[in-house]
Amino acid sequence: MLLHTAAEAATTVSVNTLWLLVAAALVLLMTPGVAFFYGGMVRAKSVVSMMMMSFGAIAVVGVLWVLYGYSMSFTSGDDWLIPHVLGNPFTNAGLIPLLTADNGGPDMNMLAFAGFQATFAIITVALISGAIADRAKFGAWMVFSAIWVTVVYFPVASWVFNFTLGDKGLTDGGWIVFGLGVNDFAGGTAVHINAGAAGLALALVLGKRIGFQKGMAKPHNVPLTLLGAALLWFGWFGFNAGSEAAVDGIAALAWINTLAAPAAATIGWLVIEKLRDGKPTSIGAASGAVAGLVAITPACNILTPFWAIVLGLIAGAVCALAVDLKFKLGFDDSLDVVGIHLVGGIIGTLYIGIFGTGIGLIDTGSFKQLGAQALGAFAVLIYSFVLTFVIGWIIQKTMGFRIKNEDELAGVDTTVHGEEGYALDTV
Repeated sequence: MLLHTAAEAATTVSVNTLWLLVAAALVLLMTPGVAFFYGGMVRAKSVVSMMMMSFGAIAVVGVLWVLYGYSMSFTSGDDWLIPHVLGNPFTNAGLIPLLTADNGGPDMNMLAFAGFQATFAIITVALISGAIADRAKFGAWMVFSAIWVTVVYFPVASWVFNFTLGDKGLTDGGWIVFGLGVNDFAGGTAVHINAGAAGLALALVLGKRIGFQKGMAKPHNVPLTLLGAALLWFGWFGFNAGSEAAVDGIAALAWINTLAAPAAATIGWLVIEKLRDGKPTSIGAASGAVAGLVAITPACNILTPFWAIVLGLIAGAVCALAVDLKFKLGFDDSLDVVGIHLVGGIIGTLYIGIFGTGIGLIDTGSFKQLGAQALGAFAVLIYSFVLTFVIGWIIQKTMGFRIKNEDELAGVDTTVHGEEGYALDTV
């Protein structure tokens, strides 16, 4: 009987590890998806630069995550550098301790989990790039990525994703989840609010593009953006369902909600476009789907599919309106990182406090969870915005972050990379 139980446990570990590895591959695919999504929306002479920023994020963050990022983000007990705030970067440096588990060999589950969480760090950095399209130096972006992921993302990830689940429930972890009791299943705060606030800060540091106004630059390649949206949606099933780190009912619920919410958000966005502009657009459909994916991310484990649909409709409609705020308020968020990721992340995070099963206002009659969700969301927003502004400002004043005006007019691709996205004059 004991042998049978041990065999079943080993099989469960193997299955869960396999799912984590598959989910990690799906989430990694999302960053090239971001590259296509953003790349299609910029000018034809900026598409290479835009896509390179995503691939640059993979390179920089992938290395730093293995060296010390995982250690800073995930720790327990005495391994905290600052209890419940920041892990010790030397605890799992190089992931070496994960190669010498109790069984004498690599710890399958933890190595797979480390790989899975690496993809979250990568895509969070890549998302920020959309706010500074058409005008950023690639070298400065790489330096920014290394500093930002170290001082902003790794600590925030430890606040949100790091926890220990004991026999009596949550026994240790970061202060947002362990202390406040915030429900953020897959990163509404750590990924989307974090990236959205950083995008706003960088947009302010770099300033507006030349001739900034509504309608100044139409997407140069709509099919490329739709391809990116498709890859994002496909990978997002790993992003959300994979965050359960197990093959069970919660993973299945997260999967269904990752279908329902963005589908509804697409409808919500298109309805607003039709009422406001007279025509629904394919870019609107793609943006609406992403807005729904953003909103459902923190809530996919705690909402019924019906309430996921309602969330999607709300997020799609509100984000469709929010993307125009940049013209009214005068900040150049080139590809709507603020309007989609910051606004969508806040909507999804707060929505849990009202409609979350068993914890929200509807089920409990208490505003306690809503208050916790709000505090967690705005703590990340303020932390990310302030530090990002400081980092961006220092880089701008030292090595320079924004390209020259004449280079912007000539095109970032040729002036920074010496390449063209479409070499139409070649034989």
